[in-house]
Amino acid sequence: MPSVLLSHPPQRILFILLGAIGDVLRALPLLTRVRRAYPAAHIAWAVEPAAAPLLEYHPALNDVLLYQRKHGPQAFIPFLHHLRRQRFDLVLDLQRHLKSGLVSLCAGAPIRVGFHRQNTKEGNWLFNTHTIDAIPDFSLKLGQYLKFAEAFGLPDDGVSFDLRLRPEEEQRVDTLLADTPRPFAVFFLGSRWPSRFWFPEATAEVARALQQEYGAHVVLVGGQGEMAFAQQVRAAFPGKLTDLSGKTTLRDLIGIFSRARLAMGPDSGPMHIAAATGVPVISLWGATSPIRSAPWGSEAFVLQGSAACSPCYTRDCPIGRACMRRITPDHVMQQARKILHS
Repeated sequence: MPSVLLSHPPQRILFILLGAIGDVLRALPLLTRVRRAYPAAHIAWAVEPAAAPLLEYHPALNDVLLYQRKHGPQAFIPFLHHLRRQRFDLVLDLQRHLKSGLVSLCAGAPIRVGFHRQNTKEGNWLFNTHTIDAIPDFSLKLGQYLKFAEAFGLPDDGVSFDLRLRPEEEQRVDTLLADTPRPFAVFFLGSRWPSRFWFPEATAEVARALQQEYGAHVVLVGGQGEMAFAQQVRAAFPGKLTDLSGKTTLRDLIGIFSRARLAMGPDSGPMHIAAATGVPVISLWGATSPIRSAPWGSEAFVLQGSAACSPCYTRDCPIGRACMRRITPDHVMQQARKILHS
């Protein structure tokens, strides 16, 4: 039985999920489900610039509303006024913090749905007119977002991210990979938290094993902050690598992962992008837990390093990432063989 009853199909719907790349990726299946249920609705998404490229040209979205956080608090009030003028009649607050609650309230929709009080912070639940049922915090976030669809009684029609590139974007990816032999694996190197990183020497050892056993090439991807890590991998690996660290956009990653045979790396936004493209993902865990954030469809390829303090959810590890050191190149290759023999 739906917990949120609508008297008529909503005409203007707002999604609020401002922040992390991984969170926005995992909410896309909810977006596609809502679009199928309400094909005539105008659907917009309020987001900050970091994750906004993932929403560009999405077939289920009509509008992306940017909150320019870098401009400071003075940008927040004009952003709220802009939302108010959109006259939404339904808001889905997926953020569960004070800021998203204020955005939800100020959007002015008569129906505003958020997470249950037990699953929110900073009084977020006070700003919404309805909440979904309480859910375990340590359950897959993608499933948590889909609970909103259940609250409206929408049919379970599978999980679809529906990420698409324009022809010119596909061409750019082809150019980036022009000198890359096939098949290839993509190693996403880093994360926002230093505690989640693996190790350059171990990464190079996996690259060596993939080349020796399968003739597989390796592509390294990461942001500016991972370029030094990539350089260390190259120094430890005598063969040829394609190093794209610091050279790709989020939308480039969609095309790169979709062309790969497998992907590997730590808990991060690129991990979720890889999963959304359908490539098998070997994910490496220590400071955080795959119970909540494992890449969709690749749960069988999770590798979790054991330590008494893991998962600690600490940004900077004081003991040298002992949990991540428990994950060896052989562990990764055992998972890679499962994928490449399938």
